[in-house]
Amino acid sequence: MRASRSGNIWQYVDWPTIGMFLGLVFFGWLNIYGASYTFDQTSIVDFSNRAGKQFAWIMGSLGMGIVLLLIDYKTYDVLTYIAYGLMLLLLLATPFLAHDIKGSMSWISLGPVSLQPAEFAKCIVALAVAKYMGQYDYKLRTWRDLIVPFALIGVPALIIMILQKETGSALVFAAFLLVFYRQGMSGYVLWCGVAAVALFILSIRFGAVPLPLGTGSVGVLCCMLLLIGIAIYFICKEHPIRWQMLILAGSVVLIYGIGLLVNIWWTVSFDWLSIGIVVLLSLYAAVVGLYFRRYPLLWVAVFSLFCVGYTQACDFVFTRVLQPHQRIRIEVLLGMKEDPAGAGYNVNQARIAIGSGRFLGKGYLNGTQTKLQFVPEQDTDFIFCTVGEEWGFVGSLGVLILYLFFILRLVEIAERQRNISTQIYAYAVASIFLFHLTINVGMVLGVLPVIGIPLPFFSYGGSSLWGFTMLLFVLLRLDAARMEQLR
Repeated sequence: MRASRSGNIWQYVDWPTIGMFLGLVFFGWLNIYGASYTFDQTSIVDFSNRAGKQFAWIMGSLGMGIVLLLIDYKTYDVLTYIAYGLMLLLLLATPFLAHDIKGSMSWISLGPVSLQPAEFAKCIVALAVAKYMGQYDYKLRTWRDLIVPFALIGVPALIIMILQKETGSALVFAAFLLVFYRQGMSGYVLWCGVAAVALFILSIRFGAVPLPLGTGSVGVLCCMLLLIGIAIYFICKEHPIRWQMLILAGSVVLIYGIGLLVNIWWTVSFDWLSIGIVVLLSLYAAVVGLYFRRYPLLWVAVFSLFCVGYTQACDFVFTRVLQPHQRIRIEVLLGMKEDPAGAGYNVNQARIAIGSGRFLGKGYLNGTQTKLQFVPEQDTDFIFCTVGEEWGFVGSLGVLILYLFFILRLVEIAERQRNISTQIYAYAVASIFLFHLTINVGMVLGVLPVIGIPLPFFSYGGSSLWGFTMLLFVLLRLDAARMEQLR
């Protein structure tokens, strides 16, 4: 192996990162024991309980890490596309091999254990994206250069979401948008993503709320006003003309004023009036873009018109595409329904557990909410509520700070790479960890919908632990190769 010819591999490994990895894994193990602890248990390594089983997974992850560090770094590049193809075949086969677990077809039983291939797919997809975008002649200049990277993340994401019915694992692939943005993708793409989420929320939350004047809904009006604001901003940004913003905004206000005045005698549909204003702004942006060769304005026009249709389709997607349990979770989160004993039960109990911990917590193994099993999934997706109850605000803040240092260290590793492929892979790893942390903590606190995403190194489960270990230690091996090549 290259490591044996170049010297001792261990002198090139980033030990601070491994130290933080071990700290997170150890503290996560303690909290799994705390979450699943019963008063008749005697040992944390009792293999009849989850803490003991997690200990076995931890030992396996440490062995995996050592093996990944000892493999020649060139092997990862050579086998990337082969591994990607095999991964797709495994993901396609999983629904036919898996058992239905709470509506998900993503777990394959291998004797006494079950594995979730989607957890390992993240590492392989990251390697594939890094290899493609790291080619010497690859440059991210236009949207065409994003077709292949989007396909590399989109195909496995669709398989996981549609065939395996595992929405949470599929959404993780959205983390790659941060990588693309870092490598030169236009910020307009992120704008589109944020706008799509905002339009969906406004359309669903206020779509059935009628306007006090005329006909129409508050949801459509809010969506169209958002699109009007975006269109005016980008028109003035791409083609600045004196008084243009004032003229466009004034015209919009004037049209709405005329609509209110006419509504005194005839009923006015403010839905169609708002849509008409967006269409007129889109036509104006297209004409200005073509005449003055400000071609980004053409994208503004296309995006605005697309969003008009998108807002009309949101209700169909919400009622016909999303699963019933997904709809009720969104409705509870947006305050459309109260379901404290159903969809909102997990979040409510998690909030109670975290709040009861107060500043310093109730003490290790003294959490009443967790001991009495009030919080479902308290040692998997909702493990953070155990931290909040037993370790309090101080302990929760300490965990988040450790995660912050860990992710910042991954970014630092990415910045120091001379190999573009390794740099892209490092940013992908950092983005995936950041996505998991944000979504998991957000859903436990009730500010994001519950979509079933584990907290890295904390949540119980061998697949997630091994998947995160694979992500991290492949990066550490590629980073160590940087020093080997300089030697």
